[in-house]
Amino acid sequence: MGSLNGILAVLAAIVGVFSIYKYMASADNKLWMVIGIIAILAFLGLGAMFLSGRMNKTDDIHITE
Repeated sequence: MGSLNGILAVLAAIVGVFSIYKYMASADNKLWMVIGIIAILAFLGLGAMFLSGRMNKTDDIHITE
């Protein structure tokens, strides 16, 4: 499931950047902006889940390591 979150995060980032680009090029079409914001929020959420799954929760973290 962790790799799927990473792939979906990358796809959401691509969709978000593309939507913001289309909004900048269009004649003030707000739908592209809304899609871009939703995709970027999805990117942040999926990326956080991907990175949190990468941490090894069974090992203790010591300051001396």
